[in-house]
Amino acid sequence: PNRLLELAHGVLAADRFPYLATMDGDQPRLRPVSPVRTDGFTVYVANLRSYHKTQEIEANPNVELCYLDQGHNQVRITGRAEVVTDRELLQQIWDANPLMRQYLGSVDNPELILYRIAPTQVRYMQEWALEYYDVPLE
Repeated sequence: PNRLLELAHGVLAADRFPYLATMDGDQPRLRPVSPVRTDGFTVYVANLRSYHKTQEIEANPNVELCYLDQGHNQVRITGRAEVVTDRELLQQIWDANPLMRQYLGSVDNPELILYRIAPTQVRYMQEWALEYYDVPLE
């Protein structure tokens, strides 16, 4: 428990494709995502407006990310997805992500939507220990 921050950050660094859970009405939906930026436990995920998860997040912005490393240690980030409107932040993320630039062509592409997932709870579980530990929010 004393090393929770270090352990949790290690899991985030090890998993490039965490799973994002949303709600589609009363049906949970889960899919892998590729975060475009992570600041502590605040995670940024790019999306296309035409994707169904955009409607799901608009209807219910409460989401959860699950990260899993090769040792089966996991971190679950419960939070709220917010649309990023800060142009400077959007530009920084755009400039740092060549795949976004290649795929979308322009930071002004109307299909681009960027979510900031602000954590409300972070939990860590070591390889199937069956007990979660609350990780302090930074």
